[in-house]
Amino acid sequence: LQKLIHLLQATDDPLIQEQALITLSNSAAFSVNQDIIRSLDGLSVIGGMLSDCVPKVKEKALNALNNLSMNIKNQEKIQVYITPVCRIIESAPLNSDLQLAGLRLLTNMSVTNEYHQKMINSIPCFLQLLSEGTERTQIQVLKVLVNLSANPAITRHLLRAQV
Repeated sequence: LQKLIHLLQATDDPLIQEQALITLSNSAAFSVNQDIIRSLDGLSVIGGMLSDCVPKVKEKALNALNNLSMNIKNQEKIQVYITPVCRIIESAPLNSDLQLAGLRLLTNMSVTNEYHQKMINSIPCFLQLLSEGTERTQIQVLKVLVNLSANPAITRHLLRAQV
């Protein structure tokens, strides 16, 4: 895991980055690896890949963060990427794998009320995706919206959202 994280930092080759991120993502299926990746500062390295200009690299980074977000301690670190993830979702091509990967991460990050405030500004985007997206996109958006709607503090933002 340490070598993969160092490889991500050392290379600019998108194909190598994608493969390293896929491997880290697969490794994050095991809770012990989630802790190890966090302790090696892997969350910030993977989060840094969200600013990459190659959409596939961003997508693989989102997938890795999604798997890593199954851990509460990791969520505390990953929450700093919620706003950039919302921007990625808003700017990604409609129904793209990149957009879906971002929505899946937000679904995990919105299971508790802890980080809902960071998603409020994207509610109009979510509602637009709900009306314009394919069934896959709609299902993923609905998961985020259901999680947000469970928080009474978010209700007025959901009801007042301009689409």
